[in-house]
Amino acid sequence: MIIDTLANAEKYIHLHPLFAKAFEFINQQNLKEIVIGKYPIDGVNLHASVSEKQGTGKPEAKFEAHNHCIDIQLCISGTETIGWKPRQDCVDIATPYNPEKDVTFFNDKPGTYFELHDMQFAIFYPEDVHAPMIGEEVIKKMVVKVKL
Repeated sequence: MIIDTLANAEKYIHLHPLFAKAFEFINQQNLKEIVIGKYPIDGVNLHASVSEKQGTGKPEAKFEAHNHCIDIQLCISGTETIGWKPRQDCVDIATPYNPEKDVTFFNDKPGTYFELHDMQFAIFYPEDVHAPMIGEEVIKKMVVKVKL
């Protein structure tokens, strides 16, 4: 997992062949005005979605991991708390792996919580189980899915 600000995104473009294109897409958008929806970037290899929803409480947050995608989760506005735990420490599967959605849900609880604020992002690899969208206000965010 990586946590940083969008201003430092260039430091991470060499970690995956599609990260440069992903951050280029993010930086080309007027993020404060971007419309809620899905955005194709590079076929099945790279796409983004923008949402704006009321944050949820920690007990209601979905604790998830992906097998074939990396998530770049960018907080556009609001304060988003995200729970995290290493996948190797998660043993209680709530919903078995769904290959169509590339997601497994866990009943385990996060071991760590952190906050993202405007223009901060987290990168989650398959070994990172994460519980996003925790907060007391409306959170606007972009999730870029990067195919492994």
